[in-house]
Amino acid sequence: MTPEPRNAELWKITLGELDEKMGVKIIEESVERVVATMPVEGNRQSFGLLHGGASLAVGEAVGSWAAVIHASTLGKTAVGVDVSATHHKSARKGLITITATPIHLGGTVTTHEVLIHNAAGERLCTLRITNLLLDRKG
Repeated sequence: MTPEPRNAELWKITLGELDEKMGVKIIEESVERVVATMPVEGNRQSFGLLHGGASLAVGEAVGSWAAVIHASTLGKTAVGVDVSATHHKSARKGLITITATPIHLGGTVTTHEVLIHNAAGERLCTLRITNLLLDRKG
C-alpha cells in the first residue's frame, strides 16, 4: 500500500500557528498513521463543549499531515480538496486523541479517515479528508 521512497526524505510535521494555539501535540507520524492530541480546555464553544470547528480544524490538520507524509515519498506535496465530519459525542474537559489512517494512497489523490476519541476511548468525531498530490515547486 505504501510506495517505496524515491530518494525523498519523509516530511516531518511542523505545527502551524493555529495548531499551537489549540495546544496540539504530535504523538506519532508515519505514512501508515498520524496521531496527535489536543486539550478540550481552550477549544470549547460558549456552552462549554468542545467546539465542532476545533474538531474539524484539528482533524483536517492531522489528515493533511498524513497526506503530505505520503506525498513526500513521491517527491510531491498535498493540498486538501474535501473534508467532511460527523460529530457523535461531545466533551467538556480532558485530552482528545486524533488519529489519521489511509483509506487510499494514490499518486494523485489520497483519502484518510480521521478519528477523534476522548480519554475513555469513546468516539467523538469521524472525519474523511481527500488531498490532491501536486509536484513541489522549486
